[in-house]
Amino acid sequence: MNSTLSAGTPAQSRIHYAWVVAAATFLSGLIMAGAVGAPGIFIIPLQQEFGWSTSDISAALAIRFFLFGIIAPFAAALMNRYGVRRVVLTAQSIVAGSLLLSLGMTSLWQLMLLWGIGVGIGTGMTALVLGATVATRWFTARRGLVVGILTASVATGQLIFLPILTSLSVAYGWRIALMVVCVAVGGAALVMLLLMRDRPSDVGLLPYGHEGPPPAAPPAPASVTAAAFGALRDASRTRAFWILFGTFFICGASTNGLIQTHFIPMCVDYGLTQTSAAGLLAAIGVFDFFGTIISGWLSDRYNNRWLLFWYYGLRGLSLVFLPFTDFTFFGLSLFAVFYGLDWIATVPPTVKLTAAKFGPERANLVFGWIFAGHQIGAALAAFAAGFSRTMLATYLPAFFAAGALCIVAAVIALTIEDRRRTAET
Repeated sequence: MNSTLSAGTPAQSRIHYAWVVAAATFLSGLIMAGAVGAPGIFIIPLQQEFGWSTSDISAALAIRFFLFGIIAPFAAALMNRYGVRRVVLTAQSIVAGSLLLSLGMTSLWQLMLLWGIGVGIGTGMTALVLGATVATRWFTARRGLVVGILTASVATGQLIFLPILTSLSVAYGWRIALMVVCVAVGGAALVMLLLMRDRPSDVGLLPYGHEGPPPAAPPAPASVTAAAFGALRDASRTRAFWILFGTFFICGASTNGLIQTHFIPMCVDYGLTQTSAAGLLAAIGVFDFFGTIISGWLSDRYNNRWLLFWYYGLRGLSLVFLPFTDFTFFGLSLFAVFYGLDWIATVPPTVKLTAAKFGPERANLVFGWIFAGHQIGAALAAFAAGFSRTMLATYLPAFFAAGALCIVAAVIALTIEDRRRTAET
């Protein structure tokens, strides 16, 4: 590799190394999505084996969601200071270790510690911040599309893992299913070790599609806490940050916290089998895979505020519609298509708006705090829905509340300062 930096465009090299890094990141996101989503599959098996209530298990999952988000800005600071590869490998080790130890758990506090704290911290060290970091460092052109592809790995992980894990859990027990997740995390760690590089300059390249002089060298990283809280201090002075934080809070409440955690047990309440419900959740993942990539493509071309308006509005309508499907095959299939295309399509325009407002070097730090809002919403929704099921014997109030919040988010998104020319260049 030549020591001089080159743009590395397709005209100069057949495959820019940025796409190799993106592929490794996609695989990591895919596997970690399986790890973070797997506990939702095991709610019913854990109830049957240990007698724990839905609210007890939901409390552990709420801790996981909370840490999954609150760790994100510090993870971004760790990536800036110690490098992406080191942080991701550490995170994968924590997740694999926590899941392996949980194979022998017998008490609720162990569930809280391992699936709540351990998995929460480990997955939070990567989360969506990893994709945002790779996209903003390695890509100048096609940045929105790359964010969409990397975000879609979450849907792909669900698509691949949930039906398999559910079938294994039903046939052989939840421990065998969990061991499959551990093996997959180990494989992802090996790929990350071999292929991941921290910055384009590490391999003598400029970011993909970059024109002009090389980007300025990043300043010496501050301490992790100083960098994370410094970004929060500066960003919190702007109106745009709080709008993005609030809308992403609602995004988390209406996706990970509600659907990913409680969709399967809710379907079981209405007479579906676990395997059938997991298949529907996987179908949502299929449509979300395409919807999120299309969203990334759209975010490079159209006003990101209006994209968020339509995404949140349509999601809210789909959640309100779900209880009226009567949980028939046709009704649930329609919901899977409608909701799936929209599930995490909000991520590309949110990342684009964050980078436009706060700059590419600080985008991952600021987005980390915005993502923290996403997971705080997910944690509250995960617990509230479980509480509703335990106290009221129904999940329906949680779904109606989430739908109403999405309508609110759609309206609020339009109040973000219009920086269309900046955000879409």
